[in-house]
Amino acid sequence: MPAIALFDMDGTLFDYDGQMQKDLVNLMSPEETITEEMLREGDMWALAKDHPYLERRMDLIKKVPGWWKNLPKFQLGWDVLKYAQEIGFCCHILTKGPRKKSFAWAEKVECIDLHLGEDFPIDIVGKDKDNRYGRVLVDDYPTYMEGWLANRKRGLGIMPRQKVNIGFEHPNVVVYDGTNIKEVVRALKAAYLREPKQHWRDVLDQVEF
Repeated sequence: MPAIALFDMDGTLFDYDGQMQKDLVNLMSPEETITEEMLREGDMWALAKDHPYLERRMDLIKKVPGWWKNLPKFQLGWDVLKYAQEIGFCCHILTKGPRKKSFAWAEKVECIDLHLGEDFPIDIVGKDKDNRYGRVLVDDYPTYMEGWLANRKRGLGIMPRQKVNIGFEHPNVVVYDGTNIKEVVRALKAAYLREPKQHWRDVLDQVEF
């Protein structure tokens, strides 16, 4: 069994929030109660939950042909992908497809084909990521991370810093904010080298950046 590292797309490899913020700003009117600063600095999920009209606008934006395919890269996720591949992990995409937007599933595949090639493994799920096998999950969203770790007691979670996960803590998760790549690489090496029933933290002393 190869050592598998699972990578989320939206908010991890691709800048979902950044693109959505730009598109929402372009739709603002001068009388908006939500300001441009709130859109740029706030948690998009929380804003949409509290302001249903924003959620409806977001749905319209995501229906624009090519929106999912053309999301810009989010560099923190690509940093982790680079080192995971260099260490020797077999990297897979593990992403959630919007249940009521099946066209987005196709565009996600096109996006991966464009950036990583047609042979890069991709798994699109409709509900959650809890039961997918891997030694590592790289994902920005706390709910998916917690669900996966509940089934992978010795798994390593790497979480690119996003507004949605500020304050999140878990003993098996390393939060990557762009300044602590050495910590991330040490954890990845430990997860790669550990024996099948060994916890990656038990191997940390054996590895360095």
